[in-house]
Amino acid sequence: MDSIVVKGGGPLDGRIQIAGAKNTSLKLIAASILTEEPVTLTNVPNLADIRTISDVMESLGVEIARLEGGRVMVLSAASLTSHTAEYDLVRKLRASFQVLGPLLARTGEAIVSLPGGCAIGARPVDIHLDALEQMGAKVELRDGYVHASAPQGLKGCEINFRFASVGATENAMAAATLAKGTTIIRNAAREPDTVALAECLNAMGAQIEGAGTSTLTITGVDRLHGVTQEVLTDRIELGTFMVAPMIAGGSVELLGGRLDLIPCFADKMIEAGAIIEETKDGLKVSRGDGPIKPVDAKTEPFPGFPTDLQAQFMAMMCLSNGTSVLEETIFENRFMHAPELLRMGANVEVQGGVAKVHGVEKMKGAPVMATDLRASVSLILAGLAAEGETVVNRVYHLDRGYEHVERKLSAVGAQIERMSS
Repeated sequence: MDSIVVKGGGPLDGRIQIAGAKNTSLKLIAASILTEEPVTLTNVPNLADIRTISDVMESLGVEIARLEGGRVMVLSAASLTSHTAEYDLVRKLRASFQVLGPLLARTGEAIVSLPGGCAIGARPVDIHLDALEQMGAKVELRDGYVHASAPQGLKGCEINFRFASVGATENAMAAATLAKGTTIIRNAAREPDTVALAECLNAMGAQIEGAGTSTLTITGVDRLHGVTQEVLTDRIELGTFMVAPMIAGGSVELLGGRLDLIPCFADKMIEAGAIIEETKDGLKVSRGDGPIKPVDAKTEPFPGFPTDLQAQFMAMMCLSNGTSVLEETIFENRFMHAPELLRMGANVEVQGGVAKVHGVEKMKGAPVMATDLRASVSLILAGLAAEGETVVNRVYHLDRGYEHVERKLSAVGAQIERMSS
């Protein structure tokens, strides 16, 4: 099993290319089920999660061609051979559940295992199923599988989500593109990934209005056609590498970076002392003079502070010159990185969904264990400024969402390498 070894050192300097968005890619791949024509995706990251959902798609009969080292994917769902997404595949990746809406809309039937993914708390799928039932689907849970059927097709309706669920918004939106009539989704998710999915579906012939707002209006069409779509910049990888020069010092230009992808996070970074400049190729992030300032943050749906950047931000706050309070409102159990940071000399108190972070002057390298995807990279970031050597174990979590993180950081001066056991 691989591990990442980080030695605390000097400041960072250089450029990092930000990859295409993992979460966007997963949703667009699932949406290719909606058409018989080929869907070509460019700027796709080469990640374990992409390979996992590809396995799910191929099990349904989708043909996939990978070009340019996997950066380009051509998906053809012309001849679906199954409407069952099996447990052994879906359990590995929660986003695999996103095939439910497209598969039901396209074939009138879908059997999808209840999902798995990172152990960061319960993320019930009832809101997905309620939406599909309102659209006329018959839904049953049997033996750990969702059995959904709509032999006469789905029907437009009005859906009011009790919270702005990203996955449920996307499943319902995708299904509604082929429903009869008009579907209105209220309290819809506004994440850039959701907007990107809507833009791709519209390019395929869907009629979706309101993407990026809390109300979506989808007028069903008879069929969708193929498309070539570029995957947008990964905002979580962007935010992650924005933290790196703050922790290690120095200045890094993040190619493809855009402030509109992470508005609240960027504001919090500036509050902590970061200098962020827009360049012709992206964003340049530098640590300003003086220590890192303590900043309070509360995770919220977009455009608020992203839950997927909370662990990285905590690593930075561990080195601030005061006390910050981080509140996690999206997922429970998402402070599992805190005990590992304590092993490195951090001072963090966790009570329920609130973490109080008391900044320390320095941290020390230690063997630590990655507990989930974002926690893994937070430990690597902490290691950039820690005295001595930090060994991050169980980095298979890291490989689900970050492509060659050690190469990207070493290219800007970090002392980091991957070790195979």
